[in-house]
Amino acid sequence: MTLFFTSSSEAAVQKAAAFLRDWQRDHQRLRVALVYGPVSAEDRLYHSKCPVDQRSVTALAGALDEIGASWRELNPCEVDFIREVSRYDVVLSNLHGPYGEDGRLQGLLDYVRVPYCGSGVAASAVAADKILCKRVMLTLGVPTPGWWAWSAGSAIKWSGRPVMVKPPFGGSSVGMSLVHEQRDLTRALEEAVGEEGGTVLVEEYLTGVPLTVGMLELPGGDVVVFPALATEAIEAEFYDADTKLDADSKGGVTVRAAELTPQVLDKVNEHATTLWNGLGLRGSARVDFILTEDGEPYVLEVNSTPGMSRESNFVVGAAMIGLTHTDVVLALLHEALTRQPYDVPLPSPAFSGSTATREAAVSP
Repeated sequence: MTLFFTSSSEAAVQKAAAFLRDWQRDHQRLRVALVYGPVSAEDRLYHSKCPVDQRSVTALAGALDEIGASWRELNPCEVDFIREVSRYDVVLSNLHGPYGEDGRLQGLLDYVRVPYCGSGVAASAVAADKILCKRVMLTLGVPTPGWWAWSAGSAIKWSGRPVMVKPPFGGSSVGMSLVHEQRDLTRALEEAVGEEGGTVLVEEYLTGVPLTVGMLELPGGDVVVFPALATEAIEAEFYDADTKLDADSKGGVTVRAAELTPQVLDKVNEHATTLWNGLGLRGSARVDFILTEDGEPYVLEVNSTPGMSRESNFVVGAAMIGLTHTDVVLALLHEALTRQPYDVPLPSPAFSGSTATREAAVSP
């Protein structure tokens, strides 16, 4: 049974942090593959527009240096990626969206038996699929805004109230639209279909304060729930992709500790921990809410690979309970390397030069 700590469990959190720092000293020169590249639309956005010093991968690289790890950044778009990644002790992925965060990378790593940080195949796949995750929320009794799914060729519903139109996969609000008028709905749906095609999530737009809650697995399997943060866009109508990217450092969003009554905080923590257990999350996660004016928190989505830049909501939440960015990375590495290994009767992977030759042969 998972034991959940909150920000009031300061002694337990600091004990875990001290344990991790001792563990670090016994794991100098740990070989870490830092996986990052322009795979999904979300990753391409950050790769092309986000200043290098604001990227999660930059902060993660700094933490690995501080830990004393022997690490290398591996781009999954390179033809020798699978062969290279199999040479490392553990994988720390900074990929988001399709292929990186949705179980496909996790399945590959299970197959070649390389430990990796974060959730496994099933939890990653469910959390990444906004529509499937909504269905799981309903079965778990976790409140979420009303929604319906649209696919190309099906009828378009309009209730007369504003809706958020969301692509089925991906994060950072890429491809999302807030629709106030029926005449704008068709265009928003077509834009949201994106590369993967398939079904689009149309969600009732609830006004209120956006909240985000991070969770981190500590040694022994206990999980600490970070203090809830209130995130509000200053100029944009909602917390959209440009606001999250903040490539021009305009500071278009405020992040602060949420001022919640004990009753509301209990609900937020209960919903977050229910999703952790219900989805089978591991390592770390972030749950996003909207807190309506009547004090009811509704879950919007679950992120199984939270952003890890120095200014990210996840890292800010960790700092509020005394955990540094490096402490968080240590916790992720420790969980990955002490997890029961995924082991089945498959031969150890054998690689040759055939992969690069085949790719070159089919390239246009």
